[in-house]
Amino acid sequence: MQGFFKRRTSIQGESDIQLSEQGGVRALHLGNSMVQSAMRLSAPNDLVLAYTRCMMGFMLFHPRPENILMIGLGGGSLAKFIYHRLPLAKTTAIEINPQVISTSRNCFFLPNDDERLQVIMGEGGEYVANHTASADVLMIDGFDGGRQVPLLCSQDFYNHASETLKRKGVLVVNLLSRDKGLNEYLRRIESSFAGNVLTLSAEVQGNLIAFAFKHKSSKWDWEELKERAQELEAEFALPFLDYVKKLRRCKPF
Repeated sequence: MQGFFKRRTSIQGESDIQLSEQGGVRALHLGNSMVQSAMRLSAPNDLVLAYTRCMMGFMLFHPRPENILMIGLGGGSLAKFIYHRLPLAKTTAIEINPQVISTSRNCFFLPNDDERLQVIMGEGGEYVANHTASADVLMIDGFDGGRQVPLLCSQDFYNHASETLKRKGVLVVNLLSRDKGLNEYLRRIESSFAGNVLTLSAEVQGNLIAFAFKHKSSKWDWEELKERAQELEAEFALPFLDYVKKLRRCKPF
């Protein structure tokens, strides 16, 4: 989520779903002024918002995932990027709001379901709890009225998230640094992932991305991460080297 764009129009029949366009960028709003998703009309498969680019930082740790599970679809920016740039990955996106699914396809050019992309209408926590060891990467981007969806930030949910990941799996969670519950959410993630958590700030007083690891060695090899970042940056035109510099261990709570 990110805050800009002032001119908005409601989707017919859905007062809580609104679109805005400014400077060649179309944005999706859900129930408040915050931007849930954005798309540059001249480059619809690129990642416009900083937090979505940062969420792709998982590739530093798992550069070639086969199965990606997303909870929360929004305008489908991440699903589109992965679909077009990671052709060997299969993505399953869980979205509870059917109007969000139709808007992402009608207004944000999300591809139809095929063998590499499946969008399922459902509750993300329930899906995660019933799909053990099914994902290399689990991406969580669930907000309601500008706050984390309670069911998607509970201790039980993060415990199930760990079980949903394969042995070398990575959890990616979009959080808000100004959320009063942030430290508690990070505590829960650390508890579920044995302290194997790094954070990446997408912008000051904005989105904070948490990466949690099912298993890892005793320490991260930062030189190896820098080498991988150089390769990824050349291939995907995302600032992976900057991400390595900004990655931080969670502070002890």
